Amino acid sequence: MLRALTARRIATAAAYGGGGLTALGGLTFALIVVEAKLARRIIQARPNGDPPVADGLYGGGAANAEASAEPLSFVMLGDSTAAGLGVHEPDETPGALLAAGLSSIAGRPVRLTNVALSGARSEALHGQVDKALAARPDIAVIMIGANDVTARVPAAESVRHLAAAVERLHAANCKVVVGTCPDLGTVQPVMQPLRWIARRASRQLAAAQTIAVVERGGRTVSLGDLLAREFEADPREMFSADRYHPSARGYAAAAAAALPPLAAA
Repeated sequence: MLRALTARRIATAAAYGGGGLTALGGLTFALIVVEAKLARRIIQARPNGDPPVADGLYGGGAANAEASAEPLSFVMLGDSTAAGLGVHEPDETPGALLAAGLSSIAGRPVRLTNVALSGARSEALHGQVDKALAARPDIAVIMIGANDVTARVPAAESVRHLAAAVERLHAANCKVVVGTCPDLGTVQPVMQPLRWIARRASRQLAAAQTIAVVERGGRTVSLGDLLAREFEADPREMFSADRYHPSARGYAAAAAAALPPLAAA
């Protein structure tokens, strides 16, 4: 109940341009800053490089798609998770997994365009939507929020950018599904009490994102609620080498969670 009330306050602040709540307000930052620097050092010591490029046609007899059926235009927007950072093969990225799954369900080819960018915060969605609209999308998936939390962007500000992106896509007759902020408390290099703070902040942002997106005609999937236990139970398999981004198995789990609302949309 408390999280729901907090989420509503954040969503309301976003709608009216307020600063909203900050999960870290009033805390002493000395220990937290040290822990954050240590976690960042551990993660950056295991770089993943660039995400694979997975744009293209999936399923439905892709070689003869133009002759058989008009492909669905599917766009991925967001941060490194949407881009697929952490895996090495294009077909392991969430975009490719969702495009293949959507094609199988719809019985027609799907053309994937991925405009997500590693390191992106919600404010970057404006430019990404510009690129996405050029592909005339029928449906879009947005995965965003983790970098807003780590950069301590006010939740209401993050939600405001996301809401605007959903509104613009919806106005272009594009169905929208948002994978809300993942639970950053599952990241192993993050120690207590920073882990508790990261979990609280990311869960609050995810809840506020859900309210804003649904109110604007989109659908959401709570990646934190659905996947946190699995990532915590088997971090070696679910995370990639940098211990922050998902592995191929982690992305497969995220795609499996996102595909039902994507198909419903």
